[in-house]
Amino acid sequence: MIGLSKSAVWLPAGREDADYVAQQTGIPASVISEKMGLRSKCRARADQQPSFMAIEAAKAVLKQVDPGSIDMLIWTGSEYKDHPVWSAGIYVQHQLGLTNAWAFDLAARCSSNVVALRVAKDMMMARPELKRVLLCGGHRTGDLVNYQDANARFMYNLADGGSAMLLERDAGNEILDSAVITDGSFSLDVIIPAGGTQKPMRGSFTSDDTYLTVPDVAGMRDRLGDRSIKNFIRVINDAAKGRAIDYLALVHLKRSAHDMILDSLNLNQSQSTYLDEYGHFGAPDQVLSMGLAEQAGLLKPGSLVVLASAGIGYTWSAVALEWQSKTFSLVKEQP
Repeated sequence: MIGLSKSAVWLPAGREDADYVAQQTGIPASVISEKMGLRSKCRARADQQPSFMAIEAAKAVLKQVDPGSIDMLIWTGSEYKDHPVWSAGIYVQHQLGLTNAWAFDLAARCSSNVVALRVAKDMMMARPELKRVLLCGGHRTGDLVNYQDANARFMYNLADGGSAMLLERDAGNEILDSAVITDGSFSLDVIIPAGGTQKPMRGSFTSDDTYLTVPDVAGMRDRLGDRSIKNFIRVINDAAKGRAIDYLALVHLKRSAHDMILDSLNLNQSQSTYLDEYGHFGAPDQVLSMGLAEQAGLLKPGSLVVLASAGIGYTWSAVALEWQSKTFSLVKEQP
């Protein structure tokens, strides 16, 4: 049995609230807070890099754990990290003193944590020598938001923070089934124009080319409207394998989409947590949602919890676990 023994989210002290976003965009604050589902979000200082956020979350997970007992580390953070073309996981491994581990970076956009849980479990099942695996990553994709780009308004919720999870053999909170759907027809719908081989960093470009952009926003909306909710429901049901879901740890979406998913699954509002006070971190959303549910007493031994996400590209993913005991630490930076 492979289980989740510990988890943590690290949050920076900086915040941007609906009033601030309204000032930047010209959109009424009431629309931002109610329709877009963003009351406030976390923002890191310029000197707080993604690797730092991952390390801070991992430190909370590794309290009273021998660093030498970690066999593998998987970076689940953003590809927008400290340096381009850089292995963040190896750096984090070194900084944490995980001398007996090896590390690699995994990228599936906002689905990175869910996909990594599947990959880590499968690797641990295949290789008995892997007894403890650390998943961690940092995100500051709030930097990539262009508040003057109306086509990118669905990304105004992007926030900063880090997460970590420790998987162990014979631990509680057993990782059960998972499901993933990818659809490459969306692969060019959300991009940063500059910095790749098509428009190299040393080339000529404008500052707008350094933000996330949506080249065909109308086409993407039409295709997402037809497929996204259906794919969410499919991966969630496939991961649950017919069992009744007690709690859904869901990526932050606009309120109407969040509620539509709950309604489609016959879940009530108390069976999920809407992250309108935090924003959309990317991969850490599900870790935070499950942790907040723990703290609120919403989970009981034997509860079936499903973590579900969608990453631009698009990757819909879900993984189920049977919750038994508390794992979560929420680490907030002091202002």
